[in-house]
Amino acid sequence: MKNPTLLKEMLHYRGRDEMPDDFDTFWNKQVAEVEVPQDYQLLEKDFQIAYATCYELTFKSGNGGQIYAKLVVPKLSEKIPALFHFHGYMGQGWDWADMLAYTAAGWGVVSMDVRGQSGYSLDGNREVRGNTVKGHIIRGALDGPDQLFFKDVYLDVYTLIELVAGLDFVDENRLSSFGGSQGGALALVAAALNSRIKQTVAIYPFLADFRRVLEIGNTSEAYDELFRYFKFHDPFHETEEQLLQTLAYIDVKNLAHRISCPVQMIIGLEDDVCYPITQFAIYNRLAGEKEYHLLPEYGHEAMNVRVSDTVFNWLCGTKIKRPYLISGFKSER
Repeated sequence: MKNPTLLKEMLHYRGRDEMPDDFDTFWNKQVAEVEVPQDYQLLEKDFQIAYATCYELTFKSGNGGQIYAKLVVPKLSEKIPALFHFHGYMGQGWDWADMLAYTAAGWGVVSMDVRGQSGYSLDGNREVRGNTVKGHIIRGALDGPDQLFFKDVYLDVYTLIELVAGLDFVDENRLSSFGGSQGGALALVAAALNSRIKQTVAIYPFLADFRRVLEIGNTSEAYDELFRYFKFHDPFHETEEQLLQTLAYIDVKNLAHRISCPVQMIIGLEDDVCYPITQFAIYNRLAGEKEYHLLPEYGHEAMNVRVSDTVFNWLCGTKIKRPYLISGFKSER
């Protein structure tokens, strides 16, 4: 992935396909029809943590979805800013302990389980508990954009933000979004669909430039269902154009132009799950303040060296510093 020619292409690459003509009309209508639930449940948990209050938040969402999220807030007298965290594909939200670092900086943290994946959120009225993840990308792709599974997930994200912004201890003017992989995609979706989000950090975002994904080939489990669909259901690709035209409505690169807040993106050049060029298809369509950061030796993996401190500074406005590598710890000889 360090090919100079490919790197040059990525800096200007905007994806294989343009968005549908009615794309914004579709999403404006979807958002306008959302009814923020008033019968949500906010259950305080007694975890014996002196400086933070922890809640379980549950609410009903579109197409029978039942959404679960964790909420941790610092014990402060003033209204607090809130960070919306989203997890990777097939996973679940942060552990409670992961969220507490941000509360120490004065931030509330919300971490939602995506419906039908490994957490507690339920997809529809059948209440399948556990992981139903295989097929989430293509679910509804032959039935029109209104039937797409991820259309419902994106609206879950929008609803969650509206609900939390209305809580009396939350500062609705200081909301941010953050995540990696699927979570990076949803952090961007949050900002694209809800202008309450004022800052976004996305690490190797998923769900972009599906035609390019098909051209590159099946290299990971994340996009495997696209290839399995054609291999076992449509080996002659008779439905390829119909499927791609529908998936365009959940393609994150097509939502990028709707984002007005500052965006920081981190991209690993060795990523063979969410290919760097598909991530740049998102980045190059962002119209507002933006910055990307390349990690040449990293793939689609945990980025535990310095990245967490850097992201924390971006989101919380802290000034965590690290020693300069050359002069920070010189030996005395």
